[in-house]
Amino acid sequence: MAASQLKSLYDDLQRSFMSNPSDLKRCGVLLNQLKLGLIQAGLLLPVGEQNLDDLAVARDILEIGAFWSIRTQDVPSFDRYFSQLQTFYTDYSSVLPPSSREYPIRGLNLIRLLTQNRIADFHTTLESLPLSADAIAENPYLAHPVSLERWLMEGSYSKVWNARAKAPIEEYKYFIDSLMGTIRNEIASCEEAAYENLPLKDAATLLFFTTQSELLTFAQQRGWQVDLTAGTITFARKTEEQIEIPKQKLIAANLAYARELEQIV
Repeated sequence: MAASQLKSLYDDLQRSFMSNPSDLKRCGVLLNQLKLGLIQAGLLLPVGEQNLDDLAVARDILEIGAFWSIRTQDVPSFDRYFSQLQTFYTDYSSVLPPSSREYPIRGLNLIRLLTQNRIADFHTTLESLPLSADAIAENPYLAHPVSLERWLMEGSYSKVWNARAKAPIEEYKYFIDSLMGTIRNEIASCEEAAYENLPLKDAATLLFFTTQSELLTFAQQRGWQVDLTAGTITFARKTEEQIEIPKQKLIAANLAYARELEQIV
């Protein structure tokens, strides 16, 4: 692919991505074409000395690809773009100007690890960042996932829910919604074990639903019975196996054990 064609496609990608709303379909087409161009130019996974302007353009294309992946809810695609960006964020960090998108993307990756319950990888990734603990705490894109991880470990699910409104960029909300889906299923399992039924309002509050329609959809997925007239939800409980306890044998064994103790004394 000629350099002029690559430049034309890149300009088109920027316009499509920055438009309000973004033209995601067009971005997807352009990203596929541009990645082929980067491969041909040796810029998708660069090694050795490279033209700095070309490197900056390649990094920008991959960063747009990472955001495009989240906006289209394609997590595997985000993983690939994030992996390809590591060369630019590490090997060429000393020669390239800083990117305003780097830490938002790093933060998105941290939240992705939380949604996959990869807590060890979360901490390893966090420790590998080229920032001090104070700098991480002051960086809103990194402090947000760090707080989320702490609240998840504490079981402070209401704080996780409230963090959605404080997301530093819109793309963070996609992963927070995914986290809340996992949290709701955990809470639902506890409700099923603890209660036979609950008022609809209480169930909605416990599950962090803001509308009744969301609760009803969730209840249907869980197989709960909803009585709109009475305003209650009856939980579907799994059939518990009846285990017969051999009481007579246990009593006889305990008595024999007691007699043996008396003989020893």
